[in-house]
Amino acid sequence: MARLAAFATAFAFVVIVFGAFVRLSDAGLSCPDWPTCYGKATWPGHEHEIARANEAFPERPFENHKAWREQVHRMIAGTLGLLVFGLALGAVREQRRLLLMLLAAAACAAIGIGLYMSRAYLASAFLSGIAIALPFAAALLSRRGAPWRVAIISFAVIIFQAMLGMWTVTWLLKPVVVMAHLLGGLLTFALLGYVAFALGWRTEASAAQRRLRPWVVAGLVLLALQIALGGWTSANYAALACGVDFPKCAGTWWPQTDFREAFVLWRGIGVNYEGGILDGAARAAIQVAHRVGALVVFVALVALAVAAWRRRLRFLGATLLVLTCLQVALGIANVRFLLPLAVATAHNGVAALLLIALVALLVRVGAQPAAMPSRTP
Repeated sequence: MARLAAFATAFAFVVIVFGAFVRLSDAGLSCPDWPTCYGKATWPGHEHEIARANEAFPERPFENHKAWREQVHRMIAGTLGLLVFGLALGAVREQRRLLLMLLAAAACAAIGIGLYMSRAYLASAFLSGIAIALPFAAALLSRRGAPWRVAIISFAVIIFQAMLGMWTVTWLLKPVVVMAHLLGGLLTFALLGYVAFALGWRTEASAAQRRLRPWVVAGLVLLALQIALGGWTSANYAALACGVDFPKCAGTWWPQTDFREAFVLWRGIGVNYEGGILDGAARAAIQVAHRVGALVVFVALVALAVAAWRRRLRFLGATLLVLTCLQVALGIANVRFLLPLAVATAHNGVAALLLIALVALLVRVGAQPAAMPSRTP
């Protein structure tokens, strides 16, 4: 189980980075339907298929160099879903009632997708809700420890993540959904990492190391908020709202901003958000908020890294320090070099690595003999 969790964690990182590549290369709407791409399980390849696709979706002409990216991302995300399902089944393999609950959840999710493709949206949403609720109920009923319960919960999270992926397409890159989809992917990654570390660690934390736990939790909260700000920045196309200026914004320390308009989460359905709809002042407000948040998180994580080093957690402390500095450098490079695709994708990837480093530190400072995985169901 520890090895499977570790593999699923690594695979989730690949999905996150490739998803960032798809979004940042403006390929998020390159397949206008879901889960198919122009009605195909893969994507149109022959001339007659492309002609049929363009006829069916005249508002979204087929672009091969974008469509394959989006559909491949869906495929590898689906593979991750299977890995998480296998991990959840392993966590309940000796509890038959919970096993049946997870199998029922998988069946509801699969039928829900079929109903969605048949345009039975209400029935699809109902079954999807059941599919999400059943793993949570199974986790509550499980008699095993925290890592096993988290493995079960991760299955519910990835089902909801699939729904967010669907809404990202069908609601035309609605910023709150795009941000939630990013957070859902990183939450899945963090939960899988927690399972892998908790099942694989065998070293007890000292009293001094355990006192670091509240500060690690605070670091995780701050990082999660900053990642959400980053997702909001990307979803609203505000990364270059300040031009190429850093640390100033558009030549001044405090540009004209519109925070009220910048953080409206819900604007209704039917608007195409590709390219963004906010004016310059609202986008500048988002960018300024992201920069201020980055400063706060930088100070907090550097302090946490130093504290971990002093408590003989030198590898984790050094890793956290290096990743924090690298992330700041990548953020500055995004601005100075006009958002190069490779740098922007790396910025997303390092954010994920920062998250998993904090999860590893959280498990390590909380490691006690009583918390070690048990062989009894």
